[in-house]
Amino acid sequence: MPQFGDQGAFTSSLEEALLEGKIDLAVHSVKDVPPNDIPGLILGAFLPRAYAADVLISRKGYTLETLPHGATIGTCSASRSAQLRHLRSDLQPIDIRGNIDNRIQQAYAPDSRYDAIVLAHAGLARLGRLDVVSEKLRLEDLVPAPGQAALGLQCRDESYWRELLQPVNHLPTEIAVTAERAFMAELCGDWDRPVAAFAVRHRVELRLMGRVTSPDGREQRDFTLVEGCARPDDARRLGIELAATAQQQGALAMMGIKA
Repeated sequence: MPQFGDQGAFTSSLEEALLEGKIDLAVHSVKDVPPNDIPGLILGAFLPRAYAADVLISRKGYTLETLPHGATIGTCSASRSAQLRHLRSDLQPIDIRGNIDNRIQQAYAPDSRYDAIVLAHAGLARLGRLDVVSEKLRLEDLVPAPGQAALGLQCRDESYWRELLQPVNHLPTEIAVTAERAFMAELCGDWDRPVAAFAVRHRVELRLMGRVTSPDGREQRDFTLVEGCARPDDARRLGIELAATAQQQGALAMMGIKA
């Protein structure tokens, strides 16, 4: 399993504690939870989603447009890297690890190897660190990871916990995030692929957009469906349907995956 900084190991340790009964609930950033549920565990509730876009952080105040030719950008996301290459083929995405504060320190170090780094707006907002943002990136330029900006409460797959958590569950967030995660799970089921998705709900209609980018950024394709979704099961079907459309139109080959 790929590790997004230290988050992969952290998420796995919490899941082990849940399965062993050492804890009863775990709070996750949903984008860090694999799209296929761990047997015996579920995301039992979702809190209201924050602003889902990404931001650029640069010690010299660069924006995506003003970054110098060949600039290095720190990210540990395959999707962000591919989308950045698509936006500007000269950019050099390179790996960055650590928690948010550590990554900010790396970006601002006088001898930093990074001209800029990309982080989620929501994480910075929760820590009160929006002061370091040099540019808010547009959702249409950098489509976020499935579940980005949503917090999920993970529990054992038991009726007691499902019923206990329902009063705090934010249904619009659950529906949107369920569609995004279903798209990724059905398409490739893998964190470490250049797949992004974002869903917006207006009344009972859900607009789901999935984006697939080739690892080198040369090819990029968006797939969109709009349907009525009143329940999470409706959203899951929408995500699966959109993934099937993407597969039929060559998304797997674009990512270098053999069908």
